[in-house]
Amino acid sequence: MDSYDINILKTIQKEGRITNKELAKEVHLSAAPCWRRMQALEQKGYIKRYTALLNHEKLGLSITAFAHISLENHHAETVQAFDEAIANWQEVQECHATSGDSDYLLKIITKDMHTYNNFMYEKLLKLKAIRSVNTSFSMQQKKLSTELPLI
Repeated sequence: MDSYDINILKTIQKEGRITNKELAKEVHLSAAPCWRRMQALEQKGYIKRYTALLNHEKLGLSITAFAHISLENHHAETVQAFDEAIANWQEVQECHATSGDSDYLLKIITKDMHTYNNFMYEKLLKLKAIRSVNTSFSMQQKKLSTELPLI
C-alpha cells in the first residue's frame, strides 16, 4: 500500500459515488492505473462494500439506544445462541464484544419508545443467554463519521 492507494481510500470513503475519472484526477493518476488500483484494493479486502448512508430520522427511526448486555455465562453454546439471534435483528445496527462490566454493546435503532420496548421484551429479553441489559438512549447525535483515520 503506497500513498496513491491511501489517497484513493481517503477519497472514496468521503465520496463513494465518485467516478473513476474524477477519482483519478483527485489522486493525480490516469484513469487506467486508478481503476487497476481500485480493483486491487477491492480484491485484497481493503474495501468491504459500497453502501448508501440513510438518514434514519427522515425515515421515522428516531430512537437510538446503546444496550450493555451481560450474558448468563461464557459457554460456547451461550455465546453462539446470542450471536445467531442478534445477527438476524434489523434493529441491531452494531454489536461489539467488550471488556469491562458487560459482555456486549449493541447499537439499536427503532421508530419510537414503544417499538424499542417491544424489541426489548419480545426479542432481546426472551434470549435465555442474557443475564442483564442496561440501556442508555442518545439524546442528540453530535458526530457521525464513517471515515477511518488513514495516515
